[in-house]
Order: sequence, then structure tokens, then C-alpha cells
Amino acid sequence: MSSVFFTRTPSPLGPLLLVGTADALTQIWLPSGSDRVDPEPDWVESAAPLKEAARQLEAYFAGALRQFDLTLAPEGTAFQLRVWRALLDIPYGETVSYAELARRIGRPSAVRAVGAANGQNPLSIVIPCHRVIGSDGRLVGYGGGLPAKSALLALERRVAGTAARPTRPRQGALFG
Repeated sequence: MSSVFFTRTPSPLGPLLLVGTADALTQIWLPSGSDRVDPEPDWVESAAPLKEAARQLEAYFAGALRQFDLTLAPEGTAFQLRVWRALLDIPYGETVSYAELARRIGRPSAVRAVGAANGQNPLSIVIPCHRVIGSDGRLVGYGGGLPAKSALLALERRVAGTAARPTRPRQGALFG
């Protein structure tokens, strides 16, 4: 079994908890909201294995990065992984509804299940669950708290308005 490493990195939302192995990023946790996580006793504190993730997150928050290029290894059910992959197709600076996301994965009647999977995303920001909103356009359901979701969307809209560039994630980077 490989070691699980963690570090904290600063962000405008407060310190983010990054978790991963020597090979992949597995979790990102915001400091507030319902999904706040503390390191497990068997995790090893070390910034070195997570240095590139921290660098890219810093660039993202500075408005200099729209597309992450990281090896990701989130753990979830087949359905959750399917939803999380679909999140990567939401363009930077844009939003979709939970109903639209359900349609995109071919399960239009599974809106609640899509919402639940979205809420279980262990790699928020990098897998952009903050880009999913209610059908009426309201901000709903973000484990890091609605103020964090609002701040992330505002950052992306501000940056997206300055220069358009391709925003699709590098397909080889997803899930190890």
C-alpha cells in the first residue's frame, strides 16, 4: 500500500488541504463548509509529492491557469466517476444545471443522483463541481459553502472575460 501524503496550501478561500500519493492527487478540501476534512492519523505530512498541484492551484487563483494538468485518482463508484468526468467538460467560466449534467451523462431522470455524486466530489476546484447550479440559476449545493462557490465562479467569469482560450482538460490526466 502506498503512502498517503497531505499538505496545506494557501488560497483566497483559506488554506486548502491537498491529499494524494506519490503518483496522483486524490483529494482537495476547502477549510469551511459541510465537507471540511482533517488529515487522517496515518497520512504523512509532506509538501513535495503535492508541489505541482499546489503550484497549479496558485496559478488558477491568480487567474493565470484555466486548465489543470494533473494526474487525478479520485475514489468513487462507477456512477460517481462518470459524473466527475462530465464535470471536466464544463467550460471554464460557465455553468450548467444539475438537470443538464444528468442529460449529458445519458441519465436525464437521475438529477438527484447526479447532485449527490457532485456533492461527493473529492477534488473540488480541479474537478469543477462549483460550475453546477440549480435549474433556476441559483447557487445551490456546495460542500465548501456557497460563499466559496460564488467566489470561484466570480473568479472564472472575471478571467474568462479577458481572453478566450481552450478550456477542455487534458484527457490523459484524469484518473491516473
